[in-house]
Amino acid sequence: MLLLLTLGTLSTLWHPSRAPPSPTQPHAIRLEGDLTLGGLFPVHARGPAGVPCGPVKKEKGIHRLEAMLYALDRVNGDPRVLPNLTLGARILDTCSRDTYALEQALSFVRSLLPPAGGEGMCPDGTPPRRPPPERLVGVIGASASSVSIMVANVLRLFAIPQISYASTAPELSDPGRYEYFSRVVPPDSYQAQAMVDVVRALGWTYVSTLASEGNYGESGVEAFVQSSREAGGLCIAQSIKIPREPRPGEFAKVIGRLMETSTARGVVLFANEDDIRRVLEAAALANLSGHFSWVGSDSWGAKMAPVQGLEEAARGAITILPKRASVPGFDEYFTSRSLENNRRNLWFHEFWEDDFNCRLTHGETHGETHGAPGTPMRKCTGRERIGRDSPYEQEGKVQFVIDAVLAMAHGLHSLLGEACPGGGLCARMDPPDGRRLLAHIRRVAFNGSAGTPVTFNENGDAPGRYDIFQFQGGNGSGTYRAVGQWVQGLRLQADEMTWGSNSTAPPPSVCSLPCGPGERTKPVKGVPCCWHCELCAGYRYRADPLTCLPCPPHLRPTPDRTSCRPTPVLRLRWGDPWAAVPLALATLGLMATAFVLVTFVKHHETPIVKASGRELSYVLLVGIALVYAITFIMVAEPGVGVCTLRRLFLGLGMSLTYAALLTKTNRIYRIFEQGESERRKGRAGLRERGMGFHQPLVDVAENNRIHWDLREGKRSVTPPRFISPTSQLVITFSLSGLQLFAVIIWLFLRPPHALVDYEMGRTPDPEDARGVLRCDMAEGGTLACLAYALLLMLTCTVYAVKARGVPETFNEAKPIGFAMYTTCVVWLAFGPIFFGAAQSADRVHVQTATLTVSMSLSASVPLGLLYAPKVYVVLLHPERNQPRRPRPDPAP
Repeated sequence: MLLLLTLGTLSTLWHPSRAPPSPTQPHAIRLEGDLTLGGLFPVHARGPAGVPCGPVKKEKGIHRLEAMLYALDRVNGDPRVLPNLTLGARILDTCSRDTYALEQALSFVRSLLPPAGGEGMCPDGTPPRRPPPERLVGVIGASASSVSIMVANVLRLFAIPQISYASTAPELSDPGRYEYFSRVVPPDSYQAQAMVDVVRALGWTYVSTLASEGNYGESGVEAFVQSSREAGGLCIAQSIKIPREPRPGEFAKVIGRLMETSTARGVVLFANEDDIRRVLEAAALANLSGHFSWVGSDSWGAKMAPVQGLEEAARGAITILPKRASVPGFDEYFTSRSLENNRRNLWFHEFWEDDFNCRLTHGETHGETHGAPGTPMRKCTGRERIGRDSPYEQEGKVQFVIDAVLAMAHGLHSLLGEACPGGGLCARMDPPDGRRLLAHIRRVAFNGSAGTPVTFNENGDAPGRYDIFQFQGGNGSGTYRAVGQWVQGLRLQADEMTWGSNSTAPPPSVCSLPCGPGERTKPVKGVPCCWHCELCAGYRYRADPLTCLPCPPHLRPTPDRTSCRPTPVLRLRWGDPWAAVPLALATLGLMATAFVLVTFVKHHETPIVKASGRELSYVLLVGIALVYAITFIMVAEPGVGVCTLRRLFLGLGMSLTYAALLTKTNRIYRIFEQGESERRKGRAGLRERGMGFHQPLVDVAENNRIHWDLREGKRSVTPPRFISPTSQLVITFSLSGLQLFAVIIWLFLRPPHALVDYEMGRTPDPEDARGVLRCDMAEGGTLACLAYALLLMLTCTVYAVKARGVPETFNEAKPIGFAMYTTCVVWLAFGPIFFGAAQSADRVHVQTATLTVSMSLSASVPLGLLYAPKVYVVLLHPERNQPRRPRPDPAP
């Protein structure tokens, strides 16, 4: 039903009274032959509004048309192909317009249509005799994909095979819609894949596409987008379409839209030659020459026309062109054409006038002249020669026009050999069977006019073989240079390519710039080629472009945060500045302690030494010496032995020191408190009896009795308990023994060991991070060791406060009080410094130095306040170190 409707429509269209006018191109080339090939060529450009055809197209029109005539001559002159048969031709002008081309193509099937008014009858009643219909076996063309699609829809209805030499739209590969269409050029699906491979080879991930409205441009971009999706890693910034009839300023708007995504500097072009040139003009007018890098399809190819005068804007453009080669025989043929020997080409005179810029007389034109606007003034002589008096270069599609004719001829030859074994035409070939011919065409395989293989796949497409070019130059000159090829894969010669300012690196065309070292890419939702950069902060490193991972505890990130590196281990060494001051203080303290001890031992029996309580004084000196000695253990490199000694002696020296001071202070307080109690009971007038200068009441405690002089008489009072030297030693060792006992239990329950603590040395800035070689007790363990000693110190301070009212004759009460007040100040200052260094890179150094200096100062305070005055008297004022005679009792 559809076929009948279409036939009726075509018959109506071609009714003589309704034949469309053809004011510009009323003729067709007709060559007689046994079999006829149709030809469709864009002999003229598209005309202005209301006019179908414009000026003649020398290369795309005349060169290609002559290539078909040349191919027919070769076939008809070759006895091995179609022997005893000749191929004729009917060649039409499409005027680069699909609707006009459809009207012209209807002439191919006009003879196959029934007359509009029926067959009719002759006056004698017999049917009319009509000439046999033209044996049209196939059509060569068209050039533009939009034209081929229009024509293919008509030829399909009449089973007429069609072979195109330039149409590359992927849509034409659909065998369900265009089953009789074949082509000797690869479809744009291959071209699109090749362009995707080029874009990826240049390192571009974000590009825009620009297409001329129509099947070629839109299908090409669609194929490119599809191939880019399949390949992955490539995003389309914008897809812009150029209208068929662009308005003034349209191309400036196109450039403006491209600049909306200015980082997408790569622009893929599927556009016709005219649109390409106007895009380059708009880029140059916008002062953006060199900003965009163009990737052009085969419509750009290696043509100079689109870039003439726009070399700077086109510099660096990558173009693609189906693999081709020059046909030497055609050059000889075409350059020998003249007005005299080429009268079969009805449009050759227009080419002649345009090529030589001259004017033919009316008699020589063989018709009207429709050249370019502005009639040339010089008269043509007819003796001009192509290539001598005008520039000549073989048009790129000449090879494919010849190969299309040869493919049709080889298909016919194969079909005739099968249908007419006797040679010539037979009844089975009159009329020719288009479906069988199509099958034979699809099976042909031969070397074409340039020596390249000619084959078709099941969809009628030629294999994909492309040359890759780059337009190099600028400043008014430039040339195309072959930089690679694509044959089932890309081979690009990057060293042959040049970019702006002779750079060898292509300009970037990305949505987002690459992230810096140590930064991960955070994709933008919905746009896989765009991202934000996020620093792998802290102790994280970039494991891959999308992921930041934390380094293991013993590692820290490298400066560029691309991997992890070992964290250096911090060891406090003897020569470090942080150890020098504590060691110097401890050494001086030990020397001073030894000096006091030697002095006391040497003057053991003198009153001053005896009055100070020799046993507790020696114990106190031992405790002070242990406090100084702990500095050397704290500075030593941790190990099992060192860690054991730290646990034992860190708090033991201070416990022994403050236990002795507490015992002595408590003894003074109890003696004074008991005396005050007796006084409150009415025993006033108490005074010391038999005491020497600077010899307090407590100093006679060796007799276990205290003698009190009463103003009203003499009375002996029993002293407080546990004030004897032995009792004092027992109390002191008992108090300090608790520290030792607790530490020994700790050593058994949790044996000490050294470890590298990376958490302790972890700072906000990983560059300052250090692993700390320490014993297994950290701040908590250190404070645990010191807690008991500090408790004794506070208790001793409390008793010192209570004993602040002791008379001056109790000469050790006030020095002990001053010593304890000063010691409390030292340890109050210790806390903020010790814990404030927790975030320091030198944490272990600062804390060790703070602890050891605080301990040395706390040992130096009692050493200076309690022992310095006594040593001063013993050594410098021995006359004061003599026992005083007891004063006589007053007269009654």
